[in-house]
Amino acid sequence: MIKIKFLGAAREVTGSMHLLEKDGFKLLLDCGMQQGKRKESFERNRDFPFNPEEINSVIISHAHIDHSGNIPTLTSKGYNNKIYTTYVTRDLCEYMLPDSAYVQIKDVEYINKKREKQGKVLFEPLYTIEQAKESIKYFVPKNLGEHFFLNEDIEVFFLNAGHILGSALTVIKIKENGKKIKIGFTGDLGRRNLPILKEPDFFLNIDYLIIESTYGGRTHGDINNAFLRLEKLINTTYKNGGKIIVPVFAVERSQEILYALNKLYIEKKIPPITIFLDSPLAINITEVFMKHNECFDSETLKYIVNHQNPFYSELVKITSDVEESKKINDFDKPCIILSATGMCEAGRILHHLKNNIENSKNIILIVGFQAQNTLGRRLVEGEKKVKIFGEQYSVNAKIEVINEFSAHAGQNELINFIKKANSEKLKKIFLVHGEVSEQEKLIEVLKNEGITNVCNPELFAEYELV
Repeated sequence: MIKIKFLGAAREVTGSMHLLEKDGFKLLLDCGMQQGKRKESFERNRDFPFNPEEINSVIISHAHIDHSGNIPTLTSKGYNNKIYTTYVTRDLCEYMLPDSAYVQIKDVEYINKKREKQGKVLFEPLYTIEQAKESIKYFVPKNLGEHFFLNEDIEVFFLNAGHILGSALTVIKIKENGKKIKIGFTGDLGRRNLPILKEPDFFLNIDYLIIESTYGGRTHGDINNAFLRLEKLINTTYKNGGKIIVPVFAVERSQEILYALNKLYIEKKIPPITIFLDSPLAINITEVFMKHNECFDSETLKYIVNHQNPFYSELVKITSDVEESKKINDFDKPCIILSATGMCEAGRILHHLKNNIENSKNIILIVGFQAQNTLGRRLVEGEKKVKIFGEQYSVNAKIEVINEFSAHAGQNELINFIKKANSEKLKKIFLVHGEVSEQEKLIEVLKNEGITNVCNPELFAEYELV
């Protein structure tokens, strides 16, 4: 019997984790960190709904923390088997998982100073830097298209997901009662016609599809519109003497924005405005990008030939240490500050928001998806007062959102992907990694297209795959 249980990113966009079981063999698809309300998220991340020692294999679709970030917790609680992923994802996680630990430790230290004075119970990080580094030894990287076996009945291979560098679509073939059941898991699915990466592959002839649905109800605009809007915002802010604060994810979004800024400057569409890259992780990740240019599309490779580094122009100032980061607060000229994390839940971005959010000359530019119950989401939804490090600040800076940079497939791209995978053989489509409102819109559109074998599982829902 084959069963699947949805343990994270079920009717929500965080904490991706699904458990596939065949005759007692347990395969975990992703082990992402839950993000949102601090206490609730910590408890869900700490307490797995299974015994980690009983998991036989793990597959990680890509390096984003909501898909890979809870691996150190898993290994520290007894998991000691193989973690399969692509070579790039392994290289990215070598930086991202220890950084996740570091950010947790520093944020907890900051918050606990106040909690201790108030006599409250102190918070603790999920895992240490050492535990994060230790977890990397379980990674077993594979090439795209390379077939490998988890046991005599389960065969796996990866395809290109086109979401971030190294992201993979996973095909799982399971022998069952003399036939093979073929399952496709997208992780996060990328878009077509975006800069930097090659375009995503498709699934064909599968029996079951597990697909993300982040933008199930929305279609993205043309990426060229994002460049035009970015150009206009920069020129206006520069003229007004303000700053543009950009919360970015260290992987992909940082590099996409750097690429866009570099391109606009080379084409003389923006002034020589100082760009601070204030994220040690993003700096390291950009080096991984340059190491793995086999993932780049032809346009980006051509860019490298003509301009060397596609991410760093002469305007970019790298701030590696904390003291350099603090000095940005004293910079009194127009500038752009790129800082992690992308949902404004931790890291240096919180300090930049604290210091700049009450100045009406400034812009907070949101360029990535913001999950429910995050500070980034509250800013997007227009809250006039927000808490940062437990203190309240007025949102006087203008909040701007550019969704076109999204690395997630929009509704039209999801439908096209599903249509390619859909056949008489496809028995069920499971929508994950999406809020209910987005999933319901996608289900309705698919229904109108004649595709009705679709559901959006609740958290902990279990299904038999026959």
